[in-house]
Amino acid sequence: MERFIEHRPGTSRKARRFALFMKVFIRPVFFYSPLTRFMLRVAAVLDWGAPLLMRPAPGTRVERVDLDGFHGEWIRPEGGDSGRVVLYLHGGGFFCCGLRTHRGLVARIASRADAVAFSVAYRQLPRAPLSVSMADALSAYAWLLDQGFAPDDIVIAGDSAGGFLAFTTALTALENGLPAPAGIVALSPLVDLDHEGRASYEFTRRDAYVPVHRLKKLNRLLLAGMDAGPLPSPCDRELKGLPPVLIIAGSTEALLYDAELMTERLALAGVPHRLQVWENQIHVFAAFAGAIPEGRQAIKEIAAFIRETSPRPLAA
Repeated sequence: MERFIEHRPGTSRKARRFALFMKVFIRPVFFYSPLTRFMLRVAAVLDWGAPLLMRPAPGTRVERVDLDGFHGEWIRPEGGDSGRVVLYLHGGGFFCCGLRTHRGLVARIASRADAVAFSVAYRQLPRAPLSVSMADALSAYAWLLDQGFAPDDIVIAGDSAGGFLAFTTALTALENGLPAPAGIVALSPLVDLDHEGRASYEFTRRDAYVPVHRLKKLNRLLLAGMDAGPLPSPCDRELKGLPPVLIIAGSTEALLYDAELMTERLALAGVPHRLQVWENQIHVFAAFAGAIPEGRQAIKEIAAFIRETSPRPLAA
């Protein structure tokens, strides 16, 4: 199968200004703060301030659900079809962000897709290593199946580190005899924990705000407790059997490397896929849909994919 890549040209003035803001004010913090356990705890504060800027639309209901060792929340937009579910796994490098930072994005996606969403507060650094994050994400998917949702009605979505978990959740589910979800949406996903290939990539150190070049140092904490052996990168696993995949990335971000790599591997495995590369957009630009018109356009594309891969029966 050939790679299916769409290029989305054009960059709005608002998007250019927002990218400049991220480079000037956010990039220095992410690029130069020490990767200590103390700093990882400080980064967790980001999730508490998020509701001030990223609120869901009026009429959206949010309901907490406690699971085994972690929790999640139902996000129910007004009028959303309760039979179609987006299982959302937030990004943040496995150490920051959470339900609050992503609540606005998840609500927008669910509303556009005529769905409800279950957003997962999986455990992460410094509280827990990557193996626990992966286990929590898989547990959330299995829980949805236990609640009676059909796999054909579940789309797993995630951004950045959450994109990593979206792929590993579907892959591990298949390996454990669970059914595959209807589809996977990955926004600027991290898929390769081996930094060597990405080290010489053009945008690795030029990204607007994401310090992907520091992944090699972060791996020491992420991989704690795992057996020595191959890295658990989804791009290196057996991908055959995955459902249709939509990947969205910006043309000048560091994780475009991962998006293109995963697209290549999906094509080799014969997995239906589409990679959209948006000109000059920053990492996970859809999360900033309130400020960037391209973010709103991307959410429309995500919603269309979700409706296409998980069609619901017409009302009688």
